[in-house]
Amino acid sequence: MHKTTTILLTVIAAIVAGPLSSRAAAAERDPRTQAVVHRGLEWLASTQSRVGNWTAKNGAYPTAMTALAGCAFLCEGSTTTQGKYQENVRRSVDYLINRSRENGLIGDPATDDRYTYGHGFSLLFLSQVLGEEEDEARRAKLVDVLTRAVEFTGRAQTSAGGWGYVSAKDGGNFDEGSTTVTQVQGLRSCRNAGIRVPKEVVDKAVEYIHKCTHADGGVQYSSQGGSSRPAITAAAIACLYNAGEYDDKYVPKYREYCEKNLNGLGTDGFGHWHYAHYYYAQAMYRDGGAKWEKYRDETTKKILADVKDDGRTAYWEQGFVGPVYTTAINLTILQLDGAALPIYQR
Repeated sequence: MHKTTTILLTVIAAIVAGPLSSRAAAAERDPRTQAVVHRGLEWLASTQSRVGNWTAKNGAYPTAMTALAGCAFLCEGSTTTQGKYQENVRRSVDYLINRSRENGLIGDPATDDRYTYGHGFSLLFLSQVLGEEEDEARRAKLVDVLTRAVEFTGRAQTSAGGWGYVSAKDGGNFDEGSTTVTQVQGLRSCRNAGIRVPKEVVDKAVEYIHKCTHADGGVQYSSQGGSSRPAITAAAIACLYNAGEYDDKYVPKYREYCEKNLNGLGTDGFGHWHYAHYYYAQAMYRDGGAKWEKYRDETTKKILADVKDDGRTAYWEQGFVGPVYTTAINLTILQLDGAALPIYQR
Protein backbone atom coordinates (compact mmCIF):
# COMPACT_ATOMS: atom_id res chain seq x y z
CA MET A 1 0.00 0.00 0.00
CA HIS A 2 2.81 2.35 0.90
CA LYS A 3 4.63 1.52 -2.34
CA THR A 4 1.47 2.08 -4.41
CA THR A 5 0.85 5.41 -2.75
CA THR A 6 4.43 6.49 -3.37
CA ILE A 7 4.19 5.61 -7.06
CA LEU A 8 0.86 7.41 -7.37
CA LEU A 9 2.20 10.54 -5.72
CA THR A 10 5.25 10.45 -7.97
CA VAL A 11 3.08 10.25 -11.08
CA ILE A 12 0.83 13.07 -9.86
CA ALA A 13 3.87 15.19 -9.03
CA ALA A 14 5.28 14.63 -12.51
CA ILE A 15 2.00 15.61 -14.14
CA VAL A 16 1.58 18.71 -12.03
CA ALA A 17 5.21 19.73 -12.27
CA GLY A 18 5.38 19.36 -16.05
CA PRO A 19 4.08 22.76 -17.19
CA LEU A 20 5.47 24.51 -14.14
CA SER A 21 8.89 23.02 -14.75
CA SER A 22 8.77 24.17 -18.36
CA ARG A 23 7.93 27.70 -17.25
CA ALA A 24 10.67 27.62 -14.63
CA ALA A 25 13.15 26.41 -17.22
CA ALA A 26 12.12 29.21 -19.57
CA ALA A 27 12.66 31.73 -16.79
CA GLU A 28 16.06 30.20 -16.04
CA ARG A 29 17.04 30.48 -19.70
CA ASP A 30 15.97 34.10 -20.00
CA PRO A 31 16.13 35.90 -16.67
CA ARG A 32 16.38 39.27 -18.45
CA THR A 33 12.90 38.85 -19.95
CA GLN A 34 11.42 37.78 -16.63
CA ALA A 35 12.98 40.77 -14.87
CA VAL A 36 11.68 43.22 -17.47
CA VAL A 37 8.18 41.73 -17.25
CA HIS A 38 8.25 42.12 -13.48
CA ARG A 39 9.40 45.73 -13.67
CA GLY A 40 6.92 46.48 -16.44
CA LEU A 41 4.04 45.25 -14.30
CA GLU A 42 5.37 47.33 -11.43
CA TRP A 43 5.34 50.38 -13.69
CA LEU A 44 1.74 49.74 -14.76
CA ALA A 45 0.68 49.25 -11.14
CA SER A 46 2.35 52.52 -10.13
CA THR A 47 0.61 54.49 -12.88
CA GLN A 48 -2.95 53.33 -12.19
CA SER A 49 -5.16 56.22 -11.11
CA ARG A 50 -6.98 56.40 -7.79
CA VAL A 51 -10.26 55.59 -9.54
CA GLY A 52 -8.72 52.49 -11.15
CA ASN A 53 -8.05 53.51 -14.73
CA TRP A 54 -5.20 54.31 -17.10
CA THR A 55 -5.21 56.62 -20.08
CA ALA A 56 -3.24 57.20 -23.24
CA LYS A 57 -1.53 60.53 -23.88
CA ASN A 58 -3.54 63.61 -22.95
CA GLY A 59 -6.07 61.53 -21.03
CA ALA A 60 -7.34 59.74 -24.15
CA TYR A 61 -8.88 56.25 -24.45
CA PRO A 62 -9.42 55.58 -20.72
CA THR A 63 -11.64 52.53 -21.28
CA ALA A 64 -9.35 50.85 -23.82
CA MET A 65 -6.18 51.54 -21.82
CA THR A 66 -7.71 50.18 -18.62
CA ALA A 67 -8.83 46.95 -20.27
CA LEU A 68 -5.45 46.41 -21.96
CA ALA A 69 -3.53 47.09 -18.75
CA GLY A 70 -5.87 44.81 -16.84
CA CYS A 71 -5.20 41.98 -19.30
CA ALA A 72 -1.45 42.38 -18.73
CA PHE A 73 -1.99 41.68 -15.03
CA LEU A 74 -4.22 38.70 -15.81
CA CYS A 75 -1.42 37.29 -17.97
CA GLU A 76 0.79 37.37 -14.87
CA GLY A 77 -1.76 35.15 -13.11
CA SER A 78 -3.38 37.69 -10.81
CA THR A 79 -7.17 37.82 -10.46
CA THR A 80 -9.59 39.93 -8.43
CA THR A 81 -9.07 37.65 -5.44
CA GLN A 82 -5.48 36.40 -5.60
CA GLY A 83 -2.04 37.23 -6.88
CA LYS A 84 0.37 40.11 -6.42
CA TYR A 85 -1.74 42.49 -8.50
CA GLN A 86 -5.20 41.48 -7.33
CA GLU A 87 -5.94 44.98 -6.07
CA ASN A 88 -5.00 46.50 -9.44
CA VAL A 89 -7.20 43.99 -11.24
CA ARG A 90 -10.12 44.60 -8.89
CA ARG A 91 -9.91 48.37 -9.29
CA SER A 92 -9.75 47.98 -13.07
CA VAL A 93 -12.88 45.82 -13.03
CA ASP A 94 -14.74 48.26 -10.80
CA TYR A 95 -13.81 51.16 -13.07
CA LEU A 96 -15.04 49.39 -16.21
CA ILE A 97 -18.24 48.18 -14.56
CA ASN A 98 -18.95 51.79 -13.65
CA ARG A 99 -18.40 52.73 -17.33
CA SER A 100 -21.23 50.43 -18.40
CA ARG A 101 -24.12 52.43 -19.85
CA GLU A 102 -27.79 51.55 -19.99
CA ASN A 103 -27.58 50.73 -23.72
CA GLY A 104 -24.78 48.21 -23.05
CA LEU A 105 -21.83 50.30 -24.21
CA ILE A 106 -18.81 50.04 -21.91
CA GLY A 107 -17.33 53.49 -22.17
CA ASP A 108 -18.33 57.09 -22.61
CA PRO A 109 -18.69 58.64 -26.09
CA ALA A 110 -17.79 62.01 -24.55
CA THR A 111 -14.35 60.87 -23.36
CA ASP A 112 -13.65 57.68 -25.34
CA ASP A 113 -12.67 58.64 -28.86
CA ARG A 114 -13.38 55.67 -31.17
CA TYR A 115 -15.27 54.03 -28.35
CA THR A 116 -15.65 50.59 -29.94
CA TYR A 117 -11.99 49.88 -29.18
CA GLY A 118 -12.55 50.37 -25.46
CA HIS A 119 -15.82 48.44 -25.62
CA GLY A 120 -14.21 45.46 -27.38
CA PHE A 121 -11.17 45.29 -25.12
CA SER A 122 -13.48 45.54 -22.11
CA LEU A 123 -15.49 42.57 -23.37
CA LEU A 124 -12.23 40.62 -23.49
CA PHE A 125 -10.92 41.68 -20.08
CA LEU A 126 -14.13 41.44 -18.08
CA SER A 127 -15.12 38.07 -19.54
CA GLN A 128 -11.70 36.65 -18.63
CA VAL A 129 -12.20 37.96 -15.10
CA LEU A 130 -15.67 36.40 -14.89
CA GLY A 131 -14.32 32.86 -14.90
CA GLU A 132 -12.20 33.56 -11.82
CA GLU A 133 -14.61 35.78 -9.86
CA GLU A 134 -15.65 34.05 -6.63
CA ASP A 135 -17.97 36.68 -5.16
CA GLU A 136 -21.55 35.89 -6.23
CA ALA A 137 -22.73 39.50 -6.26
CA ARG A 138 -19.78 40.61 -8.38
CA ARG A 139 -20.28 37.66 -10.74
CA ALA A 140 -23.92 38.61 -11.19
CA LYS A 141 -22.93 42.19 -11.94
CA LEU A 142 -20.34 41.07 -14.47
CA VAL A 143 -22.85 38.80 -16.19
CA ASP A 144 -25.33 41.67 -16.45
CA VAL A 145 -22.72 44.11 -17.81
CA LEU A 146 -21.38 41.60 -20.34
CA THR A 147 -24.82 40.44 -21.49
CA ARG A 148 -25.86 43.99 -22.29
CA ALA A 149 -22.44 44.71 -23.82
CA VAL A 150 -22.76 41.77 -26.22
CA GLU A 151 -26.20 42.99 -27.24
CA PHE A 152 -24.75 46.45 -27.90
CA THR A 153 -22.02 44.93 -30.07
CA GLY A 154 -24.63 43.12 -32.13
CA ARG A 155 -26.60 46.33 -32.69
CA ALA A 156 -23.40 48.24 -33.54
CA GLN A 157 -22.46 45.86 -36.37
CA THR A 158 -22.65 47.33 -39.87
CA SER A 159 -24.67 45.87 -42.70
CA ALA A 160 -21.40 44.59 -44.23
CA GLY A 161 -20.67 42.60 -41.06
CA GLY A 162 -17.90 44.70 -39.57
CA TRP A 163 -17.60 47.47 -37.02
CA GLY A 164 -16.32 51.01 -37.17
CA TYR A 165 -14.86 53.34 -34.60
CA VAL A 166 -18.39 53.93 -33.30
CA SER A 167 -21.64 52.00 -33.71
CA ALA A 168 -23.11 51.60 -37.20
CA LYS A 169 -25.86 54.06 -36.38
CA ASP A 170 -23.51 56.70 -34.97
CA GLY A 171 -20.93 56.25 -37.75
CA GLY A 172 -23.08 56.12 -40.86
CA ASN A 173 -22.54 52.36 -41.32
CA PHE A 174 -18.76 52.81 -41.72
CA ASP A 175 -16.58 49.83 -40.80
CA GLU A 176 -12.87 49.00 -40.67
CA GLY A 177 -10.78 45.94 -39.92
CA SER A 178 -9.01 46.70 -36.65
CA THR A 179 -12.14 47.46 -34.63
CA THR A 180 -13.86 44.45 -36.20
CA VAL A 181 -11.14 42.15 -34.90
CA THR A 182 -11.42 43.71 -31.43
CA GLN A 183 -15.16 42.98 -31.32
CA VAL A 184 -14.81 39.39 -32.52
CA GLN A 185 -12.17 38.53 -29.94
CA GLY A 186 -14.29 40.10 -27.20
CA LEU A 187 -17.36 38.18 -28.36
CA ARG A 188 -15.49 34.88 -28.41
CA SER A 189 -14.16 35.50 -24.92
CA CYS A 190 -17.68 36.25 -23.70
CA ARG A 191 -19.05 33.08 -25.27
CA ASN A 192 -16.31 31.06 -23.61
CA ALA A 193 -17.33 32.60 -20.28
CA GLY A 194 -20.95 31.51 -20.75
CA ILE A 195 -22.47 34.72 -22.11
CA ARG A 196 -24.86 34.13 -25.00
CA VAL A 197 -23.42 35.42 -28.29
CA PRO A 198 -25.62 35.18 -31.41
CA LYS A 199 -23.90 32.94 -33.97
CA GLU A 200 -25.07 35.08 -36.86
CA VAL A 201 -23.13 38.09 -35.55
CA VAL A 202 -19.84 36.16 -35.60
CA ASP A 203 -20.64 34.50 -38.93
CA LYS A 204 -21.23 37.90 -40.54
CA ALA A 205 -17.92 39.14 -39.14
CA VAL A 206 -16.01 36.17 -40.57
CA GLU A 207 -17.61 36.75 -43.96
CA TYR A 208 -16.68 40.43 -43.69
CA ILE A 209 -13.00 39.52 -43.28
CA HIS A 210 -13.17 37.18 -46.24
CA LYS A 211 -14.68 39.88 -48.44
CA CYS A 212 -11.96 42.35 -47.42
CA THR A 213 -9.19 40.03 -48.63
CA HIS A 214 -7.09 41.07 -51.63
CA ALA A 215 -5.51 38.75 -54.17
CA ASP A 216 -2.12 39.25 -52.48
CA GLY A 217 -3.49 37.66 -49.29
CA GLY A 218 -3.71 40.92 -47.35
CA VAL A 219 -6.82 42.34 -45.71
CA GLN A 220 -7.86 45.81 -46.73
CA TYR A 221 -8.69 48.64 -44.37
CA SER A 222 -12.46 48.63 -44.87
CA SER A 223 -15.23 46.90 -46.80
CA GLN A 224 -15.48 50.19 -48.66
CA GLY A 225 -11.95 49.79 -50.07
CA GLY A 226 -8.31 50.40 -49.36
CA SER A 227 -4.97 48.66 -49.80
CA SER A 228 -3.83 45.57 -47.91
CA ARG A 229 -2.74 46.31 -44.35
CA PRO A 230 -0.14 44.10 -42.63
CA ALA A 231 -1.43 44.94 -39.14
CA ILE A 232 -5.06 44.16 -39.98
CA THR A 233 -4.04 40.97 -41.79
CA ALA A 234 -2.12 39.78 -38.75
CA ALA A 235 -5.14 40.56 -36.59
CA ALA A 236 -7.40 38.69 -39.03
CA ILE A 237 -5.60 35.41 -38.28
CA ALA A 238 -6.20 35.78 -34.55
CA CYS A 239 -9.77 36.85 -35.30
CA LEU A 240 -10.51 33.69 -37.30
CA TYR A 241 -8.92 31.55 -34.60
CA ASN A 242 -11.07 33.28 -32.00
CA ALA A 243 -14.13 32.60 -34.15
CA GLY A 244 -13.22 28.90 -34.14
CA GLU A 245 -12.16 28.96 -37.80
CA TYR A 246 -8.79 27.25 -37.33
CA ASP A 247 -8.96 25.54 -40.73
CA ASP A 248 -10.31 28.54 -42.61
CA LYS A 249 -8.96 28.45 -46.17
CA TYR A 250 -7.90 32.10 -45.91
CA VAL A 251 -5.52 31.56 -42.97
CA PRO A 252 -2.60 30.23 -45.11
CA LYS A 253 -2.97 33.26 -47.40
CA TYR A 254 -2.88 35.63 -44.47
CA ARG A 255 0.15 33.86 -43.01
CA GLU A 256 2.07 34.06 -46.27
CA TYR A 257 1.24 37.75 -46.60
CA CYS A 258 2.33 38.46 -43.01
CA GLU A 259 5.59 36.56 -43.41
CA LYS A 260 6.41 38.77 -46.38
CA ASN A 261 5.25 42.09 -44.98
CA LEU A 262 5.38 42.22 -41.17
CA ASN A 263 9.16 42.49 -41.02
CA GLY A 264 8.97 45.72 -42.94
CA LEU A 265 6.46 47.19 -40.52
CA GLY A 266 8.57 49.52 -38.43
CA THR A 267 7.79 50.82 -34.95
CA ASP A 268 6.10 53.91 -36.37
CA GLY A 269 4.55 56.64 -34.29
CA PHE A 270 1.03 55.27 -34.62
CA GLY A 271 1.46 51.94 -32.86
CA HIS A 272 0.93 49.76 -35.94
CA TRP A 273 3.84 47.44 -35.12
CA HIS A 274 2.58 46.82 -31.61
CA TYR A 275 -1.02 46.35 -32.75
CA ALA A 276 0.07 43.88 -35.46
CA HIS A 277 2.27 41.80 -33.18
CA TYR A 278 -0.23 41.88 -30.33
CA TYR A 279 -2.44 39.70 -32.53
CA TYR A 280 0.17 37.92 -34.62
CA ALA A 281 1.93 36.70 -31.49
CA GLN A 282 -1.35 35.18 -30.30
CA ALA A 283 -1.75 33.30 -33.58
CA MET A 284 1.87 32.12 -33.61
CA TYR A 285 1.62 30.96 -30.00
CA ARG A 286 -1.55 29.02 -30.79
CA ASP A 287 0.33 27.13 -33.53
CA GLY A 288 3.34 26.48 -31.33
CA GLY A 289 6.38 24.55 -32.48
CA ALA A 290 9.68 25.75 -33.86
CA LYS A 291 8.13 28.65 -35.79
CA TRP A 292 6.62 30.04 -32.60
CA GLU A 293 9.88 29.70 -30.71
CA LYS A 294 11.84 31.46 -33.45
CA TYR A 295 9.25 34.23 -33.72
CA ARG A 296 9.04 34.58 -29.91
CA ASP A 297 12.80 34.92 -29.55
CA GLU A 298 13.09 37.48 -32.36
CA THR A 299 10.13 39.51 -31.14
CA THR A 300 11.33 39.42 -27.54
CA LYS A 301 14.74 40.67 -28.63
CA LYS A 302 13.14 43.62 -30.42
CA ILE A 303 10.85 44.43 -27.49
CA LEU A 304 13.68 44.33 -24.97
CA ALA A 305 15.85 46.54 -27.18
CA ASP A 306 13.29 49.34 -26.90
CA VAL A 307 12.55 49.15 -23.16
CA LYS A 308 13.19 52.06 -20.81
CA ASP A 309 14.42 50.27 -17.69
CA ASP A 310 15.81 52.00 -14.62
CA GLY A 311 16.25 48.81 -12.61
CA ARG A 312 13.06 49.33 -10.59
CA THR A 313 10.36 49.89 -13.18
CA ALA A 314 10.28 49.44 -16.94
CA TYR A 315 8.04 50.74 -19.70
CA TRP A 316 7.92 51.35 -23.42
CA GLU A 317 7.28 54.74 -24.97
CA GLN A 318 5.21 55.19 -28.12
CA GLY A 319 4.77 58.51 -29.85
CA PHE A 320 1.10 58.72 -30.76
CA VAL A 321 -0.79 56.74 -28.13
CA GLY A 322 1.65 56.66 -25.25
CA PRO A 323 3.44 54.29 -22.86
CA VAL A 324 0.44 52.56 -21.25
CA TYR A 325 -0.68 51.20 -24.62
CA THR A 326 2.78 50.03 -25.65
CA THR A 327 3.68 48.63 -22.24
CA ALA A 328 0.44 46.67 -21.83
CA ILE A 329 0.74 45.14 -25.31
CA ASN A 330 4.43 44.25 -24.92
CA LEU A 331 3.82 42.66 -21.52
CA THR A 332 0.99 40.59 -22.98
CA ILE A 333 3.25 39.34 -25.79
CA LEU A 334 6.08 38.53 -23.38
CA GLN A 335 3.76 36.56 -21.08
CA LEU A 336 1.95 34.41 -23.66
CA ASP A 337 4.01 31.36 -22.73
CA GLY A 338 2.52 31.54 -19.24
CA ALA A 339 -0.89 30.57 -20.67
CA ALA A 340 -2.75 32.27 -17.82
CA LEU A 341 -5.62 33.61 -19.95
CA PRO A 342 -7.95 31.03 -21.55
CA ILE A 343 -8.50 33.21 -24.64
CA TYR A 344 -4.78 33.02 -25.48
CA GLN A 345 -4.28 29.34 -24.66
CA ARG A 346 -3.63 26.61 -27.21
